[in-house]
Amino acid sequence: MAQTEEKKADRAMLAPALRRFWPALVLLAGLAAFLVLDLGQYLSLDAVRDNREALMALVAENEALAAVASIALYALFVAFSLPAATLLTLLAGFLFGTLLGGAIVVTGATLGAIAVFLAARHMCRDTLRRRAGPWLAKMQGGFNENAVSYMLVLRLVPLFPFFVVNIVPALLNVPLRVFALTTLVGILPGSLVYVSVGNGLGALFERGGTPDLGLIFDPEILLPLLGLAVLSLLPVAYKTWKRSRK
Repeated sequence: MAQTEEKKADRAMLAPALRRFWPALVLLAGLAAFLVLDLGQYLSLDAVRDNREALMALVAENEALAAVASIALYALFVAFSLPAATLLTLLAGFLFGTLLGGAIVVTGATLGAIAVFLAARHMCRDTLRRRAGPWLAKMQGGFNENAVSYMLVLRLVPLFPFFVVNIVPALLNVPLRVFALTTLVGILPGSLVYVSVGNGLGALFERGGTPDLGLIFDPEILLPLLGLAVLSLLPVAYKTWKRSRK
């Protein structure tokens, strides 16, 4: 009888934890399945080169359906933090061109980021708030006062892991609409760079070459992105200057 009561108590304690952490369990299960099944072998430039004619035929048959499926696939990869975002970005440019491919990448990445953001907010926000104490509230207040500027900087500068920038704003109670809008706008410049590279994959394959995936750090590309990040911080600087005047 005592053992039965203990089992009931254990289940009662386990249920709230499962309700809170089920999004993380789903995301981890997806990542584990990707790694265990070695699906990464199908996501390489060699695979794209070897199957490019079949892929292009699928898109030509029904471009609208292919675009929607590509958005859904990109969102899933971002949500599960699977290591293939760069390849999918190149593939979008290769199959759909710079403009439509860029729209597909930005839309899919934003939807996937929102999924991670909501999962993190569901799981961790209240627990972290209880443990962190009043300093988190102060940090949250400062961040939320300039959330748009800070989020744009985090998205524009390609030095911060994408999945980290999806999680931290959730812990700081950034509004969903601000997170979604700044993600959509902030990832656009970098995404267009890689999509435009993907748009030239066909000619590159013909020459037997490979794309330079580190081009985002070239000065002629990185410096304009840093310039946009600085412009995003101007409202913060203005508010600071205004306070100092008072």
